Amino acid sequence: MPATSTSDTAPRSAAPDMRSGPLAGVRILDMATVVAAPFACTLCADLGAEVVKLELPDGSDALRTLAPVKGRHALYWKVTNRGKRGITLDVRKAEGRALLLRLLPQFDVLVENFRTGTLERWGLDLATLQRANPQLTVLRLTGFGQTGPYAARPGFARIFEAMSGFAHLTGEADGRPQHMNYPLGDMVAGLFGAFSIAAAVADRRAHPRECGREIDLSATEAMLRMLEPLAAEFEQLGQVRCRAGSRATYTAPSNIYRTKDQCWITLVASSEPIFRRLCQAMGRPALASDPRFGSSQQRMLHIDALDGAIERWCATLACAELAQVLEQHEVPFGKVYAIDDVLADPHLQARQAIIRLPDPDLGELPAPCAVPRFSGFAPQIPRSGPALGEHNEQVFGALGLGADELACLRSAQVI
Repeated sequence: MPATSTSDTAPRSAAPDMRSGPLAGVRILDMATVVAAPFACTLCADLGAEVVKLELPDGSDALRTLAPVKGRHALYWKVTNRGKRGITLDVRKAEGRALLLRLLPQFDVLVENFRTGTLERWGLDLATLQRANPQLTVLRLTGFGQTGPYAARPGFARIFEAMSGFAHLTGEADGRPQHMNYPLGDMVAGLFGAFSIAAAVADRRAHPRECGREIDLSATEAMLRMLEPLAAEFEQLGQVRCRAGSRATYTAPSNIYRTKDQCWITLVASSEPIFRRLCQAMGRPALASDPRFGSSQQRMLHIDALDGAIERWCATLACAELAQVLEQHEVPFGKVYAIDDVLADPHLQARQAIIRLPDPDLGELPAPCAVPRFSGFAPQIPRSGPALGEHNEQVFGALGLGADELACLRSAQVI
């Protein structure tokens, strides 16, 4: 039989798909502010969704002035709202509300993060929104959800981190609870927001005739969801997990250690084969047969002695020497990177984990790549976040509004 070419037998899904990602064709109106909900929309834009960012005409979104800022350019805004078109619209005014309702049939998802009841006070309750577009999904991301005694409270990332129990785990054992110098609670909520949108899209594709969904996403619950076994640990064992610095108290050894040249490395050798390899790397194979360290449970009981031995050994080697020894013995480790280390890492460079966003003001900006990577798509490098009202003419023009009408709306500060 003649040989069959690869092209004849390759499945259709293997051919390059020039769509920008698996969410191509999904249209999202992002009327949220600051970080968490806009980050959810940006994650969807990374995977091909078309996102329009809606702001008040005065440009009062706090992300436009939140550090880091270079001159008059808000870097946070530019990277967190990448890949979006930008419009202005004051939906608190009657003309703005009417214009929003005209826009909604063009979108699959509306994302908001105002305090519970805010849209209702503006005359934009769920029933009104879905009369304009019966299949509209509305993602409502708040600190505490749409119901319950805390529903109307304002929220910030550090509040979510504290009330979920996360901050209780962070810090030295004998010190105060700590927050990291980054709004982790916002980013976790954004991840759940993007997941919620993708789930709603899957539901819509499976049941195209059903009405749109309301998604009630609590940022505090999102943080709590990340702390999966803690409630069971407390109820079944009576244990409240507490701060332990960088040391894990559920497996051992797992900690951060300082090298001879004052670098920090994180090292995990909690399984029995890896622990034996670590002992070989340390030149102390007998530690593996020491009864105090014969299992992860025993190692946790004697963690001070074990951590002390590892700490002293790491302090005898420079970071490069230590890395070489640990790699030779296949012990999982990593240098604790600052952002300059991230940018210089050859693996991350080879993977293009940092991409360059075209920016009209600053030329280009580095930013993390789209995650995850799907085969069969050709994602485009997104442009940085839009200028205030940059796409008003384009988006409102598609509704049939002419230059004179837009000028009147602009003079009335509706757009």
